Amino acid sequence: MTFAGGSAGPWRIDRLEAARGENLPRVDRLAVLERKQAAVPETAIWVLRGVVSNERYVTSDENEALAARQPPLGRPEATRAALIPIRKTDEWWDLSQDERRAVFEERSQHIGTGLTYLPAVARRLTHGRDLGKPFDFLPWFEYAPANAEAFEELVAGLRATEEWSYVEREVDIRLSWDAEGTLRTPS
Repeated sequence: MTFAGGSAGPWRIDRLEAARGENLPRVDRLAVLERKQAAVPETAIWVLRGVVSNERYVTSDENEALAARQPPLGRPEATRAALIPIRKTDEWWDLSQDERRAVFEERSQHIGTGLTYLPAVARRLTHGRDLGKPFDFLPWFEYAPANAEAFEELVAGLRATEEWSYVEREVDIRLSWDAEGTLRTPS
């Protein structure tokens, strides 16, 4: 998945701010490209790429629960979105897989917290670390305006956990669907 920030794209950037670490350059629009061959707009100032990968810290039961409640992206009513690129610290990556799992779910309740906001908030996680990119994770969220407060609660809850202490850089990008005359269609 590719996220191109610039002056082209159906998503209008309402807010772009660093929650931790360095910010991205300010831009007005975001194009979300799902195919590898999709052309990045020539006006892109920055491009973030990630791949959908294996669920790293999820048990099979948790994966089933997520799949059962996860709505598709592109729902017509989901005209708000957030892209929150995250890079974790070297200390995080120095932990073993089971130690990261313990912080992620057993102590921080990341999956359990997220489940409480499904299906109001659709999400897709892509991984940039696998590609050697500047952000380890590129979480993308879509929701209806009526669920904006719930989304803010979700983000605040996750930032209040032990897991967030391992975040070195996070940029919070909030968006509104602004493709006049274009309907959203599930992907």
